[in-house]
Amino acid sequence: PRSAPGTLCRTKPTDLVFIIDSSRSVRPHEFEKIKVFVSRVIEGLDVGPNSTRVGLINYASAVKNEFSLKTYHTKAGLLQAVRRIQPLSTGTMTGLAIQFAISRAFSDSEGGRVRSPNFNKVAIVVTDGRPQDGVQDVAARARAAGIEIFAIGVGRVDMHTLRQIASEPLDDHVDYVESYSVIEKLTHKFQEAFCVVSDLCATGDHDCEQVCVSSPGAYRCACREGFTLNGDGKTCSACSGGLGSALDLVFLIDGSKSVRPENFELVKKFIIQIVDSLEVSDKQAQVGLVQYSSSVRQEFPLGQFKNKKDIKAAVKKMSYMEKGTMTGQALKYLVDSSFSIINGARPGVPKVGIVFTDGRSQDYITDAAKKAKDSGFRMFAVGVGNAVEDELREIASEPVAEHYFYTADFRTISKIGKKLQMKICVEEDPCECKSIVKFQTKVEDLINSLQQ
Repeated sequence: PRSAPGTLCRTKPTDLVFIIDSSRSVRPHEFEKIKVFVSRVIEGLDVGPNSTRVGLINYASAVKNEFSLKTYHTKAGLLQAVRRIQPLSTGTMTGLAIQFAISRAFSDSEGGRVRSPNFNKVAIVVTDGRPQDGVQDVAARARAAGIEIFAIGVGRVDMHTLRQIASEPLDDHVDYVESYSVIEKLTHKFQEAFCVVSDLCATGDHDCEQVCVSSPGAYRCACREGFTLNGDGKTCSACSGGLGSALDLVFLIDGSKSVRPENFELVKKFIIQIVDSLEVSDKQAQVGLVQYSSSVRQEFPLGQFKNKKDIKAAVKKMSYMEKGTMTGQALKYLVDSSFSIINGARPGVPKVGIVFTDGRSQDYITDAAKKAKDSGFRMFAVGVGNAVEDELREIASEPVAEHYFYTADFRTISKIGKKLQMKICVEEDPCECKSIVKFQTKVEDLINSLQQ
């Protein structure tokens, strides 16, 4: 896991200006969520006159300069100032706010520094509506002036506007969350965006299965004694040949109405790509699929399909249930039915469950989650959007930090794929888990291609 900011992560000197929408559509309690997000990002920075300077513009129909780049040179001062900010509660003049950033907020009179390769000029725009003025031209002028712009949209925001505002590549500079209640989940992204590290091994930001050897700004993988590095440059093998070990893998998929049809299709494609990376047969990987909402529906049990083609066809045909979120009932079904012999599970074969959810469960999950882990099933919990992290942790196997994952929206699920890697592998000997080694080496590329 990545270390806390400030220990192994040093942030590059930056002139950072937040441009915060507080128009009337942003309710007071939602505005407090924005302030928490801003505060969390600030907490991860190296703040000081010679390192990172922070300013904040509050806008609605007019623009208010809450504090300039030169105003506060300590985190404590910045955090106190953020707590004092109040919403303006009028219109949405986003273009006017960006123009203010160019002409005033980043000026030398307000503490802006001369453009240099040694530090960044960054603006983070947070908005939940359609602007009442033009943004395309003024945002282009800001980018031409060397300002890197991140655009965060909330709720019913106009996505076309976000793309007009943000810097290239848009995939890295445009973010969307369904509500202000989950905007804080983007904090980690921005802490990483400002992070400059020379020891990638120390921060855990690498793909090596066994040994990571660091060099300034880069790394290479190696293996422990008795193992050899595979052709992917990441994984290790203690032997050659072999057919790989057996694995019973069941996906438990949230089909509630909050997922929305387009995201449900994204999850289906993700499952298909994972299946493509496995060795599916009677003696190797078996895959089962369960969908749940207000009720639970087994799409197909373990062992029903003997090859990837048939599994993928069944996944594509799966219809969206679109009702409630009874995660506890679904977990109970997983324990009592999905991994039973009558439903194709094989005695003595490792059992892995991957649970996808995007919201709070409407029933009690504790007993079923505990029973799954007590039964020896290895449980991974993947949460998206409004998923509750306490519930994900309750579902996940020990050590919990290695078995649960969260992303603010479906488009950033690739971040999770990278971290799954070998964590799904049950056996110590790579030769005893060859099919899942393939999962590790392919999953990140698969999800990245899915995003396209």
